[in-house]
This record gives sequence, structure tokens and C-alpha cells, in this order.
Amino acid sequence: MQLSPAYDLLVERNFLSESTCRNIINETSNGAFQPATVYGRTDSGSVDERVRKTTRLSVSDETFQLVNQRLLDYKPRIEEHFHVSLRDCEEPQFLRYNVGDFFVAHQDGNTGMIRLASDAERRISITLFLNQQSEDSTPGTYSGGSLKFSDYRKPLPDREFCMPVETGLLVAFRSELTHEVTPITRGERYSIVSWYR
Repeated sequence: MQLSPAYDLLVERNFLSESTCRNIINETSNGAFQPATVYGRTDSGSVDERVRKTTRLSVSDETFQLVNQRLLDYKPRIEEHFHVSLRDCEEPQFLRYNVGDFFVAHQDGNTGMIRLASDAERRISITLFLNQQSEDSTPGTYSGGSLKFSDYRKPLPDREFCMPVETGLLVAFRSELTHEVTPITRGERYSIVSWYR
């Protein structure tokens, strides 16, 4: 996997097995869902589909606990890589991006642009990919929907970097790093996001 040395990313392949990812997707396919929220001017999130257009999915307590515990168990590795001391992680969000869905370039915390309660300061963000990105129409894959990092203070060609995706891959990064999800052009993108505090 080719990463950009210009961005401080922690990548863990097979953080969840392919079968676990498939089971989570199958579980959420017919479950409850709601529009995902965004944060900014207030401590409580609001729906703004001009900024973030995606669906937040409901999962069973068993699935939630499996993912949440896996993230908590991984905290020492996060602390070691980023040289930080962390308390816990936020409740994981299980997401589905359909064709046309996106999340504009943003930061998750530590910038003054995001207003959260003082005890909810986000320090490290994570995205966990449940299915494969592909330019061909292989069943169960999607096109578009890249996790793109950007820093326009960097020289070319390091101003933008799109994360290569594998099923079960976890990527962690500092919450002040600008990132986005580009629009989905085919299929459905399933992922989990959370934030270490």
C-alpha cells in the first residue's frame, strides 16, 4: 500500500476481518437509519446535507460492543504512534454513503472551527472501511467516495492525498487534519468513524 510521507497516518490492515465487515454490512442493510449530523456552531449536531450527506445506520448492541471494544483495545497503539495520552473514544458511527453522497473538506477538532463540549475534544480521528473501493463494477464495491486529505500549505504534489482502500482497513489521523469524502459515483460505501479523546 502506497502512503504519502507528507501526511502522518496510522494504517492498520485487517483491523476487522472480511467476514466481520460483511456481517456488519448485512446487519445494517435492513436496519434503522437516519441522516448523519455535522458539528460546528453548536455542541449538538444538526443535519446539513450541503456539508455532509450520508446515512447513519443502527446496529445491534453486540456489533456495537465488538467494534467499540476493538477501538478501545487499539488505543495504546494510537497513543504510541501519535505521542499522545488519550482517555477514550466516542461512540462509533456506522455509515452508508449512497450515490451522490459526500462530506465536504473539514476538520474534526483542535482547530477552533469545531465547537464541542470541553470534555469531548477530539484528538485522533479514525475511519474504518467495511467494503472495497473499485473502478470496475465488482459486486459489493463502490466507486468515488475517496477519503481525501489536503493541506494547501504543502508543495505540489503533496497538497492532496487519496487513501487507498481495502476491506477491514483502519486509518487514524490527527483530528485537525483537513479531510473529505468525495462523492460516490457507483454502489454503496460502508464505513465506521470514531474519534479518540
